Amino acid sequence: MAYPTNYRYTREHEWIAVDGKIGTVGITDYAQNSLGDIVYVDAPKVGDSVTANATFGSVESVKAVSDLYSPVSGTVTEVNELLKTEPDKINANPHETWIIKVELSDPGEFDGLLDAAAYEKFISEEQ
Repeated sequence: MAYPTNYRYTREHEWIAVDGKIGTVGITDYAQNSLGDIVYVDAPKVGDSVTANATFGSVESVKAVSDLYSPVSGTVTEVNELLKTEPDKINANPHETWIIKVELSDPGEFDGLLDAAAYEKFISEEQ
């Protein structure tokens, strides 16, 4: 699967797309493929703070529970409520299915993340 070039990526396999001051966060195709069938998503609440490189929730699959790491710092403005009943949407379309939206407190953090080419190189070395 091609990784969207307008997204940025973490070494923990999250993606973020930024529109203005709002970042939309999800997990990559590589992450969902490694996890297998996702059965539960634990996300923060609207108004919660997240910190770059710190955990903000977890994803549970039939294989394991994996922590979610925020690519940026800020305040959660929206949570994808659909994932409470349909967490497998992430498996079906990982780069369209977001988990949280965050108002960035430091937009410069976005620029420090991996671009699509660097992320693809990173995962090819990890395999």
